[in-house]
Amino acid sequence: MPKKAEQPAKRLNAIAEDVRVHLDAKHAAREQALPLCRTALRHSANAIRAVHRGDFAAAEDLLAQARSLLEQAAEALADHPDIFYAGFVHNAQKEFAEGCLTLALVSGRPLPSPADLHVDDPAYLNGLGEAMGELRRYLLDSLRGGDIGRCESALAAMDDIYAVLVTMDYPEAITAGLRRTTDAMRGLLERTRGDLTIALVQRNLERRLEQFERRLPPA
Repeated sequence: MPKKAEQPAKRLNAIAEDVRVHLDAKHAAREQALPLCRTALRHSANAIRAVHRGDFAAAEDLLAQARSLLEQAAEALADHPDIFYAGFVHNAQKEFAEGCLTLALVSGRPLPSPADLHVDDPAYLNGLGEAMGELRRYLLDSLRGGDIGRCESALAAMDDIYAVLVTMDYPEAITAGLRRTTDAMRGLLERTRGDLTIALVQRNLERRLEQFERRLPPA
């Protein structure tokens, strides 16, 4: 006799239960990783603020905490690559990379690589682009302080970064929006160059006026 067909409802319930177990695990992994990434992002942002205050030790401590949190998030999502690449991990990695690169650029240390930071290449490149904005802030702060040497080195670093980013001509799906970042940084670079040029011209003019006034005979 032919085998009796399994009732559709029974089979459907078994399939639904398997799916539910899988989605429960995925949801739990996401709920574990999401707050870790949010905290890592916040630590990285605070590290950048510490760099601008000149408190490199505090920046290093915050970035170390951010790195640990990102590693925990990656471990939680090891079996769920679709969640890992959903976007929030990329954003946290990008901010972490930006913090590490800003610290290196401002403190004069060697630049870490993506492998050094354990971040994906797109997050690293976008973080590098965002670091140009922090260099502009650093340059303007140095300009107000009268440290022209730091201004020129910061502008040179911005030039170097842009020269690299503009060569990364890949689809947006691969670079996670790097082209938009690069386009924005081009305008920022030109504004910064203009700001520094105007400041240098004004400074030279002031010096010449001072020299001229010293040569005038007393009234």
